[in-house]
Amino acid sequence: MLKSESLQVKLKNVLQNTPLVLNSTSSVLNKEEIPSVQNKVLACNNPEVDLLQRTGDQNLRVSDSVYVLNMRNEVLMPTSCRKARLLLKKGRAVVVKRFPFTIQLTYTTGENKQKVTCGIDSGYSHIGFSFITDEKELIRGEVKLDNLTSKRLSNKKMYRVKRRSRLRYRKPRFMNRKRRESWIPPSLERRYQTHLNLIKQIRKLVPVDKIKIEVGNFDIQKINNPDIEGKEYQQGSLYQYSNIRAFVLNREKNKCQLCGKEYSKTNKWNLHHIIQKSKGGTDKQNNIALLHESCHKRLHDKNLGYKLKKNKQYKESTFMNIIKNRFQKDLDCELVFGYETFSKRMELNIEKSHSNDAFVIAGGSTQIRSKEYLVKQKRKNNRKLQLNRKGFKPSIRRKRYKLQPHDLVKVDNNFYNVVGTRGLGKRVVIKNKDNKKFDISTKKVNWYFNSKSLVWKNKNVVSGKTIKYKRKH
Repeated sequence: MLKSESLQVKLKNVLQNTPLVLNSTSSVLNKEEIPSVQNKVLACNNPEVDLLQRTGDQNLRVSDSVYVLNMRNEVLMPTSCRKARLLLKKGRAVVVKRFPFTIQLTYTTGENKQKVTCGIDSGYSHIGFSFITDEKELIRGEVKLDNLTSKRLSNKKMYRVKRRSRLRYRKPRFMNRKRRESWIPPSLERRYQTHLNLIKQIRKLVPVDKIKIEVGNFDIQKINNPDIEGKEYQQGSLYQYSNIRAFVLNREKNKCQLCGKEYSKTNKWNLHHIIQKSKGGTDKQNNIALLHESCHKRLHDKNLGYKLKKNKQYKESTFMNIIKNRFQKDLDCELVFGYETFSKRMELNIEKSHSNDAFVIAGGSTQIRSKEYLVKQKRKNNRKLQLNRKGFKPSIRRKRYKLQPHDLVKVDNNFYNVVGTRGLGKRVVIKNKDNKKFDISTKKVNWYFNSKSLVWKNKNVVSGKTIKYKRKH
């Protein structure tokens, strides 16, 4: 009896129905502890089951993965940062890639793999990606495309015309210029190939069993005219008009879009690109404005372009219509449409973003989310020009240098970002933490990391705000 009574006294103040609350039958162990080192958070080794119950949302938990290769360079399942750190410390693994961080094992191990589903949110200027298992998300992020292909092709044309003007005259030939059946404009082709390149790169980090890609099916004529039907699809906006000028004159009812006045013999008409071609504008009628000659000059002199009504461009819709059928030819994948992603995302109450859309596309719901990457596209190689036949030697770059912009270099145990090169590649321009630029000899570079065509950076999202933080080495 005495033992039972003493036991009841000890258990009197113990909390009930709280399996994970820190408590003890000893009053000494229940006192508040103050860490000896101030401003330092100590880890808690308790299970995380009740943590989910308190937050009410499993997606608030974020994990960070290290990607693993075996001795034969084959992909294994990712591991935790702690385990990777122990393997590197014991010499049982070596670092093979810094961004995303990847290690290779130096010993034989089991190769059990889980089913991994890849979700891709395809787009014209941004790509979202997410790779998930049944329990957690392995990698996610957003790719930002540079959209500079058209501008570079225009510059290439300018240099080519100047170069050929110095050569002897040759009769133009057109019979040898044939396009393959699957040809699409170079700017769209580069965007599409970036989708394939992204999937190819991540498949070298994570084993993938299934690929799901969101595509769009847009009826652009239906968007412009909801009542269109039948043979009207074959009669475009320029139907029965001799040219774009006649169409714009009739559309604007013979009035200037800047001053609103009609045509006069002393003030002739000019056609103006609302969105300049250098900024991605087109020659289509919805990007053409009708202006008086004097109004056109005044618009450029005083920068009054904001007063013109900008018509909607359908480049993104056109791109999605072109590539939707190419994915299944080049990849063994499943296609998903935007309305399906929208309804599932609303059911899960997830914020709108490219990586979150990719998570939903892959079939994600309650998986533990991973840290997000921000991937920027850059030019991998610089354009080369050959020598002129007359012996003219232009001061241009003729070979690809070892160090390229956005690469990472190590100089005197310090890491710097590469801005560019000078002196025919003999000196490299680098940037320190204070964004100050200076150049050094390439002989002083002890180590470098080449970022290739995709530059990976970490991206931290807190309460809807995006915070970019610096790399730690």
